[in-house]
Amino acid sequence: MEESQRARSHTVTTTASSFAENFSTTSSSFAYDREFLRTVPGLLIVAEIVFGLLVWTLIAGTEYFRVPAFGWVMFVAVFYWVLTVFFLIVYITMTYTRIPQVPWTTVGLYFNGSAFLSYLSAAIVDASSVSPEKESHNFNSWAASSFFAFLVTICYAGNTYFSFIAWRSRTTQ
Repeated sequence: MEESQRARSHTVTTTASSFAENFSTTSSSFAYDREFLRTVPGLLIVAEIVFGLLVWTLIAGTEYFRVPAFGWVMFVAVFYWVLTVFFLIVYITMTYTRIPQVPWTTVGLYFNGSAFLSYLSAAIVDASSVSPEKESHNFNSWAASSFFAFLVTICYAGNTYFSFIAWRSRTTQ
C-alpha cells in the first residue's frame, strides 16, 4: 500500500517537473510572427477587432438598456471582441507552438464558427431592434452598429472558412 502511494506521488512529481522544465525552456524567448498580419486570416482578425469595437461602442454610447435586445448584442460584441484580441495575441506571439497539447486548429474552428453564428443572431437582433426615436441620437448609432455587426459577421464567416480548411487539412494527414 505504502509503495503504491510512493510510486504514484513520484509519477506526479516527475510529470510536473518535466512539464515545468519543458515550459521554462520553450518560453525563455518570445517569438513574434510579423507575417501573420499580412495573411487573409490575420487581416480578418484585425477587421473583426476594429468593427467589433465599433459595434459595442456605438451601442454603449446610447441608452441601450431601454431595449432589452441590445443586451444580447452587447454581450456578443464584447465577449467575442475580448476573445478575438486574445487569439490575435496567441497568433502573433506564436504561443500555439509552445502549447502543442491544445488542438489549435479545432479550437480556432469552434471559436470562429460560434462567433459567426452568435454574431449573425446579434446582427439580426440589432437590425430588427433599430427604431427611430424623437430627439435622440440612438437611431443613428444603432443603425451604424447594425451595419458593423453584419460586417463583423462576414469577417467571422471568412475566418470560419479558413479555419475549416486548416482543420480539414490537419485531420486528413
